Amino acid sequence: MNATEAATLSQWPVAVALRPRLGFLGLGWIGTHRLAALGRAGVAEIVAIADPVDEMLVGAAQHAPGALRFADPDELFNLDLDAVVIGTPSAQHGQQCASALKRGLAVFCQKPLGRNSREVSEVIDLARSADRLLGVDLSYRYTEALQQIRQLVRQNALGEIFAVNLVFHNAYGPQKPWFYDRNQSGGGCVMDLGIHLMDAALWILDQPIVGVTSRLLHHGKRIEKLESVCEDYATARLDLANGATISLSCSWHLHAGRDAVIEASFYGTKSGAAMRNVNGSFYDFIAERFDSTSRHVLAGFPDEWFGRAAVEWARRLSTDRTFDPEIERMLEVASAIDAIYENANL
Repeated sequence: MNATEAATLSQWPVAVALRPRLGFLGLGWIGTHRLAALGRAGVAEIVAIADPVDEMLVGAAQHAPGALRFADPDELFNLDLDAVVIGTPSAQHGQQCASALKRGLAVFCQKPLGRNSREVSEVIDLARSADRLLGVDLSYRYTEALQQIRQLVRQNALGEIFAVNLVFHNAYGPQKPWFYDRNQSGGGCVMDLGIHLMDAALWILDQPIVGVTSRLLHHGKRIEKLESVCEDYATARLDLANGATISLSCSWHLHAGRDAVIEASFYGTKSGAAMRNVNGSFYDFIAERFDSTSRHVLAGFPDEWFGRAAVEWARRLSTDRTFDPEIERMLEVASAIDAIYENANL
């Protein structure tokens, strides 16, 4: 290589992996878990953490002992950061995402990105305008079980998918009071639990929704006025453009006989496949393929999937902090959730 060629090559952009400088807003159980996962992976530098509850700050500091601590989340925006990770109550997501993006920061936000499709659309538009990476913590996509099922569907190994059954029952329900306030949460068990499997199904099938019907209940009775309470039991049917149907059932505080029931089953003209939790676990999953009366395992456990979405986002950020159009799929998920609420009990 001559000097001219070397000089030309030196002008080409090269992706260099640098550890991004992160700030954390909100250090509840999930926020602290994501902090710990990123710390263990070593893919980012944790510069600062913020939470109005001192106990949360102290607990999270074990995973980032050198990080600055703030009671006011807004103080993070004055620091020299590359991105923020948001784990605050849902009502704060839109405003905090906007504050970060307007300052040129990338964002990783706990689900939901917004309480409705309008809020989600506004955040995505801001990320696109700022040309900054935006990620959402819809972590079930990152289970090995659903990764394997998606691969089979995309390879047409199951044939044409005509039915999908999604189930997520949590025998406990959230512990924080704000989850039960629709103004703060955006909704009940559909927004908290159903959104995970709805996102996974739409991600796997890649088909638009053409029709939605649903039933929402509170303490075993149909909800007459949606604004008054959050649903603790819901069922929904979503019809897709290719003729397939998604059936969703989710709940809080159900007498389920175990901690949780989590399943995502896909039935095709050639074969079937399903992910299900094991022994009521929130973390251990198995995926199987079904052929007539036989089955075989596609993926098992242990599988360290729980913080994988955050780690993969940080890895992407380390080489490219620009807008990723894949995030626009979140608007489809948000619109589906909106439709479940809007068409409830009709």
